[in-house]
Amino acid sequence: MLARVALRAPTGVRALSASAASKGAVTTHYKKVDRSLDPRWEGIDMTRFADEATDLLIVGGGPAGLAAAIRFKQLCNEHGLDHRVTLLEKAPLLGAHTLSGAVLEPRALFELFPDWEERGAPLHTPVLSDRASFLTSTGRLPLPILSGTPTDNHGNYIVRLGNVVAWLGEQAEELGVEVYTGQGGIEVLYNEAGEVCGVATNDVGVAKDGAPKDTFERGMELRARATLFAEGCRGSLTKEVIAKFGLDSECEPQTYGIGLKELWRIDPAKHKPGSVEHTVGWPVDNSTWGGSFLYHLNDPDGDTLVTCGYVVALDYTNPYLNPFNTFQQWKTHPYIRTTFEGGERLSYGARAINEGGFQCIPKLTFPGGALVGCAAGFLNVPKVKGTHTAMKSGMLAAEAAFEALRTLPKPEAAPAEEEEMPPPFVGPVADLSSYQTAFQSSWVYDELKSVRNMRPSAHSALGMYGAFFYAGVVHYLTRGREWFTLSHGGADHARLKPAAECKPIEYPKPDGVVSFDLLSSVALTGTNHEGDQPAHLTLKDDSVPVLRNLAIYDGPEARFCPAGVYEYLEDEETKQPKLQINAQNCIHCKTCDIKCPSQNIDWVVPEGGGGPAYSGM
Repeated sequence: MLARVALRAPTGVRALSASAASKGAVTTHYKKVDRSLDPRWEGIDMTRFADEATDLLIVGGGPAGLAAAIRFKQLCNEHGLDHRVTLLEKAPLLGAHTLSGAVLEPRALFELFPDWEERGAPLHTPVLSDRASFLTSTGRLPLPILSGTPTDNHGNYIVRLGNVVAWLGEQAEELGVEVYTGQGGIEVLYNEAGEVCGVATNDVGVAKDGAPKDTFERGMELRARATLFAEGCRGSLTKEVIAKFGLDSECEPQTYGIGLKELWRIDPAKHKPGSVEHTVGWPVDNSTWGGSFLYHLNDPDGDTLVTCGYVVALDYTNPYLNPFNTFQQWKTHPYIRTTFEGGERLSYGARAINEGGFQCIPKLTFPGGALVGCAAGFLNVPKVKGTHTAMKSGMLAAEAAFEALRTLPKPEAAPAEEEEMPPPFVGPVADLSSYQTAFQSSWVYDELKSVRNMRPSAHSALGMYGAFFYAGVVHYLTRGREWFTLSHGGADHARLKPAAECKPIEYPKPDGVVSFDLLSSVALTGTNHEGDQPAHLTLKDDSVPVLRNLAIYDGPEARFCPAGVYEYLEDEETKQPKLQINAQNCIHCKTCDIKCPSQNIDWVVPEGGGGPAYSGM
């Protein structure tokens, strides 16, 4: 059943007149400006439809969200119940926005589907060889991989995670999960008690200057008795519920990395299916956490594919560091470039990664919902893996939601009054607090606690050498049972130093053979957004980029963005610098939201279906 609901003012908006918008305001998105004060919106019907209340709403169709949906439906089948499950995904297809290395530890997937092989899970490449190296500018030092340590990949699989996500989507739909792709969640819905009771999807048909187009349509409200946020790293709605309920009040600020990746077809003579290699060291310095991966796939079609990538921690201090250029430079190393010479680059992409681990896990539940997967930050840094922990968290949340919903009475729709239907009646929302307890009793909690000191060990005066010492000596001897817990020492954006205190970094020009320029790389992402829509890279204050980011940090947005979204140009009229946001280039990595030194950039979802079109990344 559908019902019409009246407009509620969104939170966090500011006034912007039509005249201001027409004069080229950078931020015109309705999440930041008050349309009720804009005369261009007078007479526009702002009511929106609300869907019949679902039992479980999942925001995000990645590994965690899909694992939650599947596990919930499995429980329904086991108990002969027919609860409704709705999953919302902003990508046009499941897996289209998924990007990861990826070596998969299959533990959670095997728990979810013991018959995974009969179901045709796309796990085609078991790890056969495992290597680690420390690179100097011209050489390589082999690093030992000890059996049973987090860096040991015995029993794991090299996968194209986008393909795994698409397969999980097929399993979910077969179980009866309602999957809505191309729909981004733009607003969290709260009931009169302040509890989460669903989300609203984004409006469409809004012009770049914030005015309504002839095609304008309001988004839809999806009401739910339990809502799981599985948006991935730095989700826009996840940020809102964390702030509203103070979920991070007892943990450290999350710390992040940016992972850049390419898919290549290489010379068959160089192809070694099942080979895994990681490097640390060059081209970053000892004070910067960074490292690479290079995985050889056993493609079912016989293609000689390898995936490669580079991760740079976003707590770096030099504003001149450019993660994309660092990745391209790494491929020019004499030991690395031979793999790619004579090959063909097929795809490129990037995304931010939660790296904080145990110290940075927020409270996971709140009235009406919970956080799962990367939304809560379950990456095991020394393993360089988070899919297995994300999936398990989704399964645990689903089990908690199932039990909670069994104790709630099935609500009846409120009676219609006059000619207009009231919104669907949700009734009391579920209490998912048992998920927090289940998580703390799970192998995910134990695993993350055991490696809690790996990432912050690099923050000592020894830099990355401190991390090597911890991994090679302390963790090996204690197996994570240290009596102490190190601190990350603050948020990533606060570590950036003023440009005057730092030295510019000179990167080699791309050679077009193994290293490439940014724009040709972005073209390989298949990224597309409707051009005439407000930029979804919104600014809290349009004056901050020039007055602070450019003046103090020499415009780091233009370097840390892996898609060329941010440019500082000279205004033709005033001859003064201005920030231009090329939102159509955005590949949804969220790095700008994390690393902006002024915390002035707020990433929100664009019109549904926009963004990269990764194929098995």
